[in-house]
Amino acid sequence: MPENKNIHTTFDRLLKRDAKEKLLNQKSRVIWMTGLSGAGKTTIAQHFEVALNKMGYLTQVLDGDNIRSGINNNLGFSEEDRYENIRRISEVSKLLMDSGIICINSFISPTNEIRDMAKKIIGEENFIEVFVDAPIEVCEQRDVKGLYEKARRGEIKNFTGIDSPFDIPDDADIVLHTDKLSVDECVEVCLQHILPIIKYDQE
Repeated sequence: MPENKNIHTTFDRLLKRDAKEKLLNQKSRVIWMTGLSGAGKTTIAQHFEVALNKMGYLTQVLDGDNIRSGINNNLGFSEEDRYENIRRISEVSKLLMDSGIICINSFISPTNEIRDMAKKIIGEENFIEVFVDAPIEVCEQRDVKGLYEKARRGEIKNFTGIDSPFDIPDDADIVLHTDKLSVDECVEVCLQHILPIIKYDQE
């Protein structure tokens, strides 16, 4: 039987991202929301996704609930595991983006090194960084699970903001001060910045 040289799929034969964007009538990007636990990342991501959905955009939110319960359920919160957590998320985000989907990520991603790694994997031109900023005192007040209190008692180790550092982003594309803005106001700020980027211009 003659050898079939076409049996193995190669990347140059796969349907390109721009063909999928054209089908979906949108420009895919990764919107990366970073900030302390309790800053409001997940709430804003969820409301932002609903707003985009109503406008006809196809999106996917990635956060701790759907990542750490599945693909990353074998990882803890050591420095090495945090790095691997974000590395895997970045690779998944890139696959979603290459499928034409707008990916909205909600992760503490506490250090500049970790966020730079994510940006490098996804591509700087595809990466929209949103710093969800709130004072730690406000985050603690919002903490219905009592995680900060447990961390201060030493019951939770490597908790960001208590015994593990958080690097404030130097050059975030969007900064949301959630101690001053409502959820709706934060969503509106995101829409004003991001809609022109994800709008697909038919040629």
